Order: sequence, then C-alpha cells, then structure tokens
Amino acid sequence: MTTTERPLVLPGDPISPDLIPSSTSKPLRLGPGLRHVPPSDIVPVVAGQLITNHQKNSMWVEYNHNRYIPTPGDLIVAQILRSGPDLYFTSISPYTPPATLPHLSFESATKKTRPQLAPGALVYARVVLANKHMDPEIECVSQSTGKSDGLGELKGGMVFDVSLQFARRLLMAKSKEEGKVEVLELLGGEGLAFEIAVGRNGKVWVGGEDVKAIVVVGRALRETDEGGLGVEAQRKLVRRLAKGMK
Repeated sequence: MTTTERPLVLPGDPISPDLIPSSTSKPLRLGPGLRHVPPSDIVPVVAGQLITNHQKNSMWVEYNHNRYIPTPGDLIVAQILRSGPDLYFTSISPYTPPATLPHLSFESATKKTRPQLAPGALVYARVVLANKHMDPEIECVSQSTGKSDGLGELKGGMVFDVSLQFARRLLMAKSKEEGKVEVLELLGGEGLAFEIAVGRNGKVWVGGEDVKAIVVVGRALRETDEGGLGVEAQRKLVRRLAKGMK
C-alpha cells in the first residue's frame, strides 16, 4: 500500500481531491467510515485516520470501534446459526443482523453436493452485499473464478477475538511494513506450525495439529493487540512464549 499521509478526519469533513485515488483502470472503492453522497462527494461518517491504497484504488477511515459494520469485499469469520431451505443464517458480529449464506455459494456446490453445515460450524467468507435496507449476504466462492480461493468451512481449531483495527492491520498486504505486525512471522520462525484465517469482523481462526501451539498463537495475537505492542515488544513476547513451550 502506498500512502504519504494519514490525515485525521471528522464526520462530515470535506475530503480534498488530492487525497482521493485517481486510477482510471479501476473503480474507486470506499471502505468503512466513508459514504458517497451523489453526485461526487465523499464524506467521512466516523472520526479517524483517512487511509488510501493507490494500488487498489481504495480508501477508508481507520478508527477504533467495537461495532463491526459489514462492507462488500470484507473477509470474515462467520458461525452457522441455522439452515433454511436455500441458505444458511450466520452470525458475523453481536451487533449486526444474521448474514445469509446461500447453500450453493461454495466451490462446485450443487443441491446434492453442497456442504452440510451444522449450527456452530465456522466458515471463512466474503461479504458480497451489505446495506442498511437488507441483511448482509456472504459467500464462500469467488464469483469470477468459481473457486474457493481459501474460503469455506474452517474445521477444528479455535477462534480468538481481536480489535477491528488490529484485524485490519493483520489483513494488510504488507502487514509487517504497513501494519507493524510481525508476530505471526516470528511465531513461524520459532517452528510453530499453524493455519490462520483473519476476519475483518475481529475474529481470528487458528488451526493446526498441536493444540498447545494454537493456544500460544492466539495468546500472542491477543497480547500484541491489547498491549499495543511494537515490533521489538512482539519479538520479546514470542521469545518468551516459545521458551515456555520447550
């Protein structure tokens, strides 16, 4: 992500055209904290730092908030609540209505081969529809490729809660450079084997064969998030946790 400044904005502040990505090859994508007011105004709806990603031609407001607001394109960890005739009802946040997941929104799914997910099952999914007039809709398949692309049921493992801001930092393409998060890379360097799925909704699923390693990864994430640890503090934390496993 390339950005030269991260100005603070307040709800209703005008945004300078100089801060808006201007790619002609991709449509401008607005993330959390911003609203398009026709015909051409972009207005913050929360207070925070304005972030722009010129490579993806996107922008959003980074802010600390405990309430997740679904945004199309977000990757999330969702829990199955119940199944209807054609779709699942899932929980993505305590503060949002259940999101729907069509039975056929999985790779190669048909009425006979679709996954049979019981209440409590977890899925890694993408938000495809989110507005104030309709319940959110999610999918576990890429609409462009028909492949799962890493989405689908999350089997076993454990889920850990993190702040929304920390989840966004983990999801950055360059989380080490831009997000200042090295903890996962450091844990892997200590020989811990694990899988991870980070949800923009503040849910992080950690899987693997070693339950102790899963717990250590989750603890490292929580302590990094809650303590606001910098890179050097993350290194000390991982060394301490790794030493405790030996």
